[in-house]
Amino acid sequence: MFDKVKKNGTELLGKTNRIVEGTSIIGDIVSKADFRLDGELIGNFTSQGKLVIGASGVVKGEIICNNADIEGLFQGKIKVLEILNIKASAKIHGEVAVGKLSIEPGADFTATCTMLTNNKDVTLKDGKGAEQKQKE
Repeated sequence: MFDKVKKNGTELLGKTNRIVEGTSIIGDIVSKADFRLDGELIGNFTSQGKLVIGASGVVKGEIICNNADIEGLFQGKIKVLEILNIKASAKIHGEVAVGKLSIEPGADFTATCTMLTNNKDVTLKDGKGAEQKQKE
């Protein structure tokens, strides 16, 4: 009557993990679901979902995800396979590779930026980073 069904990765999308303000993590995070970070992460982050770095959020390291919104501080390398939204309060320093980029006026964007082109298929592997395949 109350059978539990195991959830696969696609059912986790739309649910959000949270790291609240005042929390510091030193290490790597791998997530299949969406993620909101208002605390501090010193390390790498990989997700098949969307990452939101809140206004009080700080990330120093490497990020690979499908979509991202940044309001806080980011230092390092970031690869966003689809859309990166940078809010006016954001401070970005490092290397950026994106499918599409949106920057609000007032943002501190001190970075090299590479646009991912349509002739590359970029797939996200579980915790192993991004892999690029050339179309023939």
